Amino acid sequence: MWFYRIPAPEVPVPYEIQTVYEDDRILVVSKPPFLATMPRAQHITETATVRLRRSTGNNELSPAHRLDRLTSGLLLFTKAQQFRGAYQTLFAQRQASKTYVAVARYSEDLATQAPLWWRNRIEKTPGQFQARTGEGPVNAETLLHNVQRLEPEVESRLQQVHNTHGTLGLYTLKPATGKTHQLRLHMHLAGAPILGDNGYPTPLPPEAEDYSVPLRLCATQLEFTDPVDGTARHFTLPETSVFAI
Repeated sequence: MWFYRIPAPEVPVPYEIQTVYEDDRILVVSKPPFLATMPRAQHITETATVRLRRSTGNNELSPAHRLDRLTSGLLLFTKAQQFRGAYQTLFAQRQASKTYVAVARYSEDLATQAPLWWRNRIEKTPGQFQARTGEGPVNAETLLHNVQRLEPEVESRLQQVHNTHGTLGLYTLKPATGKTHQLRLHMHLAGAPILGDNGYPTPLPPEAEDYSVPLRLCATQLEFTDPVDGTARHFTLPETSVFAI
């Protein structure tokens, strides 16, 4: 006998998943913000995994890595169980290179210092939303690759959407590790919290979430050597994807 919990009603996320690449082994998509990678807690049907399994009819479809629910961008799925372990191990062992872009208050100091590394120890207590820094060995490393001012028309639109008047910049981030909320916390600690962040510096209640005001953090590049056939893989989204909504 099998027992399945009936999911509670979920508010539909009003954005679609876009296919970036597909072959016999993998499916690479552009995940929108507000859509969790896989079922967890109150997010069951409104997740990338469930949506894609339903749309493709492939119940073996499985994410090889994870994107935070509020983060958008490139996400890789394996299409059959026989390939799952190889690709998940690739990401677990940090053999894939990822690049993100984020929008935040423009900092002349950070623009001048880039490229620079942020290195510290990040800890997260189960049940608590925010991650924090702690004492001990470094476990979180992010390269701030560069910072540039936004174009005036883009800046003006985002200022209106996010109800801010500050000067905005585009930050290119290359994490060497993948701790929960790593980029969000590193940007906050650097004095440039990501635009639309509902957790840093101040956590907002779930009922305050607004689908029209997303977190401006997007995974735009994914590079690795394919663990099955050894070919070089490189997937990209335009930097403008972080402005799309």
